[in-house]
Amino acid sequence: MLKIAWHEEYVFPVPDNHKFPMEKYDLLPKQLLHEGTLEHVNFFQPEVIDKTYISAVHSAEYLTRLYNLKLSPREQRITGFVHNEQLIHREQLIMEGTRRACDYALESGFAANIAGGTHHAYADRGEGFCLLNDHAISAKYLLDSCKVNKVLILDLDVHQGNGTAEIFAENEDVFTFSMHGKDNYPLKKEKSDLDVELELNCDDKHYLKHLDKSLDEILGRFQPEFVLYQSGVDVLKSDKLGKLGLTQDGVKSRDAMVLNFVAGLNVPMVAAMGGGYSKDIKVIVDGHASLFRQIQRDFF
Repeated sequence: MLKIAWHEEYVFPVPDNHKFPMEKYDLLPKQLLHEGTLEHVNFFQPEVIDKTYISAVHSAEYLTRLYNLKLSPREQRITGFVHNEQLIHREQLIMEGTRRACDYALESGFAANIAGGTHHAYADRGEGFCLLNDHAISAKYLLDSCKVNKVLILDLDVHQGNGTAEIFAENEDVFTFSMHGKDNYPLKKEKSDLDVELELNCDDKHYLKHLDKSLDEILGRFQPEFVLYQSGVDVLKSDKLGKLGLTQDGVKSRDAMVLNFVAGLNVPMVAAMGGGYSKDIKVIVDGHASLFRQIQRDFF
């Protein structure tokens, strides 16, 4: 059975003019239930993550200030959120959602989190709507608990996974791959194990060509036993922050290529949603929903 993390507290109140569309966390599960793709039994509600899992990735000094709401106004602006206890609680729920999804994926092959993909969080700071790094925490959990020996973090959000790249820069057991917009946030890119930078308005054809080539290159360099997939839909042409040119069909083809790649490896995978900032919330929800539809249809 496909298991997906979701919690009502994923929907965090922000000002109407805020760039981050929080309502997608409420609308996506409702859409999947309404159309019959999933049933209530497919969803699980994460609790707050054990802090030892977070401490395995993030620095003690940063965590102390984060938990105690001691980050400066400037540091908070860099994360994109005004910090309060509700926000920090939400972040810890999301971290546990991805970590627990890993255990479900080890059992059934695939699992997901209706949130997560917080790839801009560094070991010692947050950035870009990311306070803690769920894929880094989950990869470290899988390795430290000896559940697997090699983890691939496959990041197809339009923005580089800079925090993830920095966290695992010296770790040969984690392969970080980021395919992202060349002229997009973050201004200063980190070095992933494999980075592919895309030109402005990159269309479906060129995007899929780059992805296909990159997946082949990864297999020539690394043999993963688990895949963490950052499936942002901010690659869409309609996205306010993305600057690429993909269609909805292009995103579906992207996800299908990733799923076929993982199925060929015969390894578990956990997907997290990542970004999506199209003006029309229906476009965001449908972009994210297509991945869940494909997983449910083809593997369960």
